[in-house]
Amino acid sequence: MKEQFPARMLRIHFGEDDRWQGKPLYEAIVARCKELDIAEVIVFRGIEGYGSGSRIRRSGHWSFSKDAPIQLSIIDTEERLEALIPFLDETIEEGLVAASPVEVIRYSRTQA
Repeated sequence: MKEQFPARMLRIHFGEDDRWQGKPLYEAIVARCKELDIAEVIVFRGIEGYGSGSRIRRSGHWSFSKDAPIQLSIIDTEERLEALIPFLDETIEEGLVAASPVEVIRYSRTQA
């Protein structure tokens, strides 16, 4: 089955060392998205990057920093994503959120 509809995408950038209530921040955000029944969430772990603090974040065993850049890509309707924003306001101390309109094409298996 194929369905197509307009949606919104959030890309959230922060560091792997960022925490919320003792667990990795990305895990807390994914869990909250699940509670809100948000359609799609993917966590990406980067090799190297920097953000608002201009501090270089690196992954890998050869660098001194183990604070790899993290990006979450979250896709759903604007209304559902708006419900997530207060949680992001509460949990993200340093990072960046980019929002953009997207056109979604969702493929799913049909029930036989």
